[in-house]
Amino acid sequence: MKHTYFDFIRKKHTFPQDGFDLEDGYLTFHGISLKYLIDKYGTPFKLVYLPSVRTQIQKARDLFERAIKNNHYQGKYEYSYCTKCNHYHYIVNEALSEQVHLETSSAMDMDLIFSLLAEKKLDRKRVIIHNGYKPDDYLQKIIALREAGFQHSITILDSLKELERLTKINTDGKLEIGLRMAINEQAQSPYRTSRLGIRSSEMIDFFRKHIKENEQVELKMLHFFVDSGIEDSPYYWEEFHRALHLYTQLKKECHSLDSFNLGGGFPIRNHLKFEYDYELIINKIIQRIKEQCAAEGVPEPDIYTEFGKYTVGESSAILFQVLEQKQQNDSESWYIIDNSLMHTLPDAWAIQEKFILLPINKWENDYQQVNIGGISCDHFDYYNSEDMNQEVLLPKYPATDKEPLYLAFFHTGAYQDAISGYGGIKHCLIPSPKQIIIDTDNDGKPIDYLYLNEQTTDEMFKTLGYKGMQPI
Repeated sequence: MKHTYFDFIRKKHTFPQDGFDLEDGYLTFHGISLKYLIDKYGTPFKLVYLPSVRTQIQKARDLFERAIKNNHYQGKYEYSYCTKCNHYHYIVNEALSEQVHLETSSAMDMDLIFSLLAEKKLDRKRVIIHNGYKPDDYLQKIIALREAGFQHSITILDSLKELERLTKINTDGKLEIGLRMAINEQAQSPYRTSRLGIRSSEMIDFFRKHIKENEQVELKMLHFFVDSGIEDSPYYWEEFHRALHLYTQLKKECHSLDSFNLGGGFPIRNHLKFEYDYELIINKIIQRIKEQCAAEGVPEPDIYTEFGKYTVGESSAILFQVLEQKQQNDSESWYIIDNSLMHTLPDAWAIQEKFILLPINKWENDYQQVNIGGISCDHFDYYNSEDMNQEVLLPKYPATDKEPLYLAFFHTGAYQDAISGYGGIKHCLIPSPKQIIIDTDNDGKPIDYLYLNEQTTDEMFKTLGYKGMQPI
C-alpha cells in the first residue's frame, strides 16, 4: 500500500489549515499559487504576503479590546511595532496603515522615523518608544524628534546613567521617559539577570532621587520584557507580577505614570500543531492588572505591547528548488537546495529556531527522512530538525523526474534578513535571493511584483573593493 506525503500530513496534522491548502496537487499560501510564482520568477526567492501584517494587528487589537470591555477595564490598549524585527519600508508602511505606534532601538533607527515623517507616512501624534542602550548620537536624535514636534516620544531608560546623559543633552522643554525593569532570567540561562534595564530593587530610590523633582523629565511608562515570550507559565507570571507590583508602587508616588508596557512576546506558528490561546492569555493579563491595581488603590494603566515577530513573522516564506539528492550512507539522505540556509534562515542554525517546512509539489509521492543542505561549503549549512525528530520528512522522487522538488520554509518574516544582513557580503559569495511581494488591489484581488532582484556579482564586488566583472 502506498503511503503518500499527503496521507502523512493529514494523519499527523490538521490539514488544510489557515494559510495552507492544496490546489491541483500544489501547495498554496494564503490562497496564492506557489507553482505560479515559481514558474514566473524562478527559485530561490523570498515571498512576503502583506495582508498578513494587517490581519495580525487587527486580531490582537480585537482580542485586547474585547477583554477590556468584558472586564470593565478603565485603561486603553495601544499596539506598537518594533522596527528592528523587519525594517523594510513595505512592512513598516503596512503596519502604519493600521495606525500603530513605533518602537526604535538605535540611532539609525531614528533616521528611519525622520524618513517616514518626510514621506508623510507618520504623523507627530504617534507614540514613539525608544528602547535599547543609548549612545549620545541616539539621545541627540531623540531630542531632535521632540524638537520636530512629536508629542509623545518616550525614552525608556535602560540604565541609571542614561538619565544624566539625556538631561545634559536636553536644553529646553520636558521629555517623557519610561523605566525598563531588568527581569530575572530562567534557570537554564547563562546569567541570572538580564543586562537590559534597571534592577527593580533600585527603581523606587532612583525615581525619588533623580526623577520625582526633575523638571526636565516626566515619567510616563514602566517597561518590562520576558525573552521567552508571553506564555502561560509560572516563570512568566512571576516576572509579570513583579513588574506589575513595581508599577503600582511607583504610581502611588508619580501622578504622570500611566502606562504599563509588556514589550513583545506573542508567539507565531512555527509548526502545524501550533496551539496558543491568545484570548485566554490576554484575558489573564487584563484581569491580573485590574485586580492588582484595585488591591493597591491605583488607577488602571494604559497597556502597551511592542509586537514585532507576531506582526510580521507569519507574512513570509522562502522557496527553494532541490538541486540534487545525495545518499551519504545507509541511513542519511540529503536534499541539496539552490541557496544557503545560513544566509536565508540564520535563526535555524544560530538558535535552533523552527520554521514550518513543506514541499510545494509531489504530495502524492511516498516520503522519507532527509536532511536539507545548502550549497555553501560550511558544515553548519543544513536543516534537520522538525519538532523533536532528527530529520525532516519530505516526498521521495526518482532522479529521472522532469519536475524537480520544490520546498519552502514558512513564517520566516521576523529578523532573518536583519540578522543575515540582506545583500552585502555572504559566505562563499552566494547571493541573497530575489524578493517577491504579494498585496491586494482595491477589489481584494492578489497582485504580485518583484521588489528586489537577486544580488549581483557587481554589487558584492563594489563592497569588497574589486573593479567588477572584467572581460576574459
